[in-house]
Amino acid sequence: MAIRNIIQVGDAVLRKKSFPVTDFGDKTRELIDDMKQTLEKANGAGLAAPQVGVLRRIFIVSAEGSYYECINPVIVKKSGKQVGEEGCLSVKGKYGVVERPMKVTVKAFDRNGKEFTVKASGFLARAFCHEYDHLDGILYIDKAQSLSEDKNA
Repeated sequence: MAIRNIIQVGDAVLRKKSFPVTDFGDKTRELIDDMKQTLEKANGAGLAAPQVGVLRRIFIVSAEGSYYECINPVIVKKSGKQVGEEGCLSVKGKYGVVERPMKVTVKAFDRNGKEFTVKASGFLARAFCHEYDHLDGILYIDKAQSLSEDKNA
């Protein structure tokens, strides 16, 4: 496992659409392990493969005491509305107010190619949507109603 560099806003990779994963082999598992270690070191809630320079449809989320690895995720259902603050490991020093669904249902594959479905609400739904957007080259700052400097950065 290795800690990878987190790409920052301004790098063209963050604006590109990611490709589906077709090989669930060692390279994919190594990438996920590296992403997990990178996320832990950065003390974040989620990380998408494009944020470490890999244009593959993979993201991980660590929130509310659970850990999720999502490969080729699809948001199959959204409901409700929540408005709240978001930050991003690729947009240092800022946070913004973003509207997201209150609940989502996500279908994805795990590292072994096994399909699963997860229903999320509240912060977890927000995290899934935030990371999912990264796979399509969308950053939270594109959707933010307002942006502010992070006083703790």
